[in-house]
Amino acid sequence: MTTQRTAALTVDGKSVEFPIMSGTHGNDVIDIRTLGGKTGYFTYDSGFLSTASCQSKVTYIDGDKGELLYRGYPIEQLADNCNFLEVTYLLKNGELPNAAQKFEFESTIKKHTMVHEQLSKFYSGFRRDAHPMAVMTGVVGALSAFYHDAMDFSDVEHRNISFNRLVAKMPTIV
Repeated sequence: MTTQRTAALTVDGKSVEFPIMSGTHGNDVIDIRTLGGKTGYFTYDSGFLSTASCQSKVTYIDGDKGELLYRGYPIEQLADNCNFLEVTYLLKNGELPNAAQKFEFESTIKKHTMVHEQLSKFYSGFRRDAHPMAVMTGVVGALSAFYHDAMDFSDVEHRNISFNRLVAKMPTIV
């Protein structure tokens, strides 16, 4: 039987316990989600200097060390040794593809590269000096208006189709 580690906090003579969680990388964290309900207090951590904001199996960031990992791989290693589709495969599947997986994934993505002609009209709706990220966000959102056949995101196959379409179209629409 495994005993869960806890951390105790005493406020005005009343002690409460919180579970300690261990991540894949980095420091352990104290789970204080119930702090407000148990004590009536909240934490203050200006700039999130000692606060984990989420639980992620995809990304790990330690800004003080200049460390950014995707699925355990340093971003520099991915940038130097992998292409866009290999990193995309990694982010989706949790591991880099072998040669056969890479070939199959690239073939699937290539089937979805065409962009509907009417999508080009969206670009004329933006100011000429609009920030590229704002344009990309608008156009990516507009893609859903063209693909009603895969909109049930509770369906794994629909999610996969939408993922493949989005990945395939990004180089064109950006």
